[in-house]
Amino acid sequence: MKTLKIAIQKSGRLNEKSVEILKNCGLSFENYKSSLISTVTNFPLEILFLRDDDIPEYVQDGIADLGIVGENVITEVNADVEYLQKLGFGKCTLKIAIPNDSEITDISGLEGKAIATSYPVILEKYLQDNNVNAVVRTISGSVEIGPGLGLSDAICDIVSTGGTLKSNGLKPFAEVMKSEAVLIGNKGIELNEDVIELLQRIRSVLRAKETKYVVLNVAKSNLDKVVSLLPGVKSPTIVPLFEPDWVAVHSVIAEQDFWEKINSLKAAGAEGIVVMPIEKIIA
Repeated sequence: MKTLKIAIQKSGRLNEKSVEILKNCGLSFENYKSSLISTVTNFPLEILFLRDDDIPEYVQDGIADLGIVGENVITEVNADVEYLQKLGFGKCTLKIAIPNDSEITDISGLEGKAIATSYPVILEKYLQDNNVNAVVRTISGSVEIGPGLGLSDAICDIVSTGGTLKSNGLKPFAEVMKSEAVLIGNKGIELNEDVIELLQRIRSVLRAKETKYVVLNVAKSNLDKVVSLLPGVKSPTIVPLFEPDWVAVHSVIAEQDFWEKINSLKAAGAEGIVVMPIEKIIA
């Protein structure tokens, strides 16, 4: 059977999380910083460590079967690939930013202005969609210095925390697109049996990250109220306790609802609440 190839970032903000999710899928390999290829010893897969800008085209051209890369990179190079799964990490926003003392107040104020960016394709489409004619100046790296050097009136760049903008006297002005890491594949690869297996593993890891395992004690008189708050994967598990008229309830809670649910459970009579992380959930 053919060994699959998956391309991930060699270094940068997506490398660590890409390696982490693959290892959480039970794949055994070494993260060779000095090598371009690492072989998975317990699955028919090779990992290619590449520049993120190269990953979409490697997948498009069939050099790699799969890739993990940011949506912004895929859109910028306009790669013809399949989106297989959003991965929930590497989240950021591509934004236009202007100097703190700029007099621009809305998108129309960018008319005729110069904007520095490393994402000219995405920016030009955004400007076109908003009927703005601006000068797009393509810069590789350190885009935020453009206004300070007089190269541009604004910039368009990836923003995660906003710290870099602040340190360069810039403020976010308009949101161009949101991005996160995605698993991509070349056309038709989603029908491959090993890809189906890998996708199942990835999705089980992602589901587990979104939930917490909860065990609590409750008097039988309050059981209905507690169970109504805990749907679980299908329904909560009820286990009798040695103490009469008390039971232990096992269930899961969505991460986003965690604190609200915990407070509601306590109000409904739950005691001795134990919360644990979940490694994987197999649907």
